[in-house]
Amino acid sequence: MFPALETVRFETESGFLLTVEVPEERADAVLAAIISTAPLTWGDYDQVAFRSSLGRQQFRSLPAGRNAATAGVVEVPCQRLSCFLPAAVDLTAVLEAVYHAHPYEEPVLLVTPTLRTLHVRGVDENNPNRFWNRPAADWVPAEHRER
Repeated sequence: MFPALETVRFETESGFLLTVEVPEERADAVLAAIISTAPLTWGDYDQVAFRSSLGRQQFRSLPAGRNAATAGVVEVPCQRLSCFLPAAVDLTAVLEAVYHAHPYEEPVLLVTPTLRTLHVRGVDENNPNRFWNRPAADWVPAEHRER
């Protein structure tokens, strides 16, 4: 499915990209539910996920669902959460945890086969673009500023 990539710089791993659209006030709970079932490791880090800035999700409720049909489109301030899940993860358990924590009857969940890269330790550490080889940016944690 994915091309074989030959490099000494990184390794690849197949898995899934999970994307969840969730109202902002429930984003922490949904992310915690995901982390409770999958640690979201990425190399030497865990709890690696992405949260978008606030956007607007829209929908129109149809008469077949639990809720009454809406005459027009409803807009909800939402965040998009995304994370990598290794192929070996219990995907059913992760999705059930999201369904449990999410406030919607029909949450927008996308599960996409994907390929991620993981660095090879010790390679390219002198690269002048690495944060530790430059003056510390605001986003660099205090624990990483002095080594």
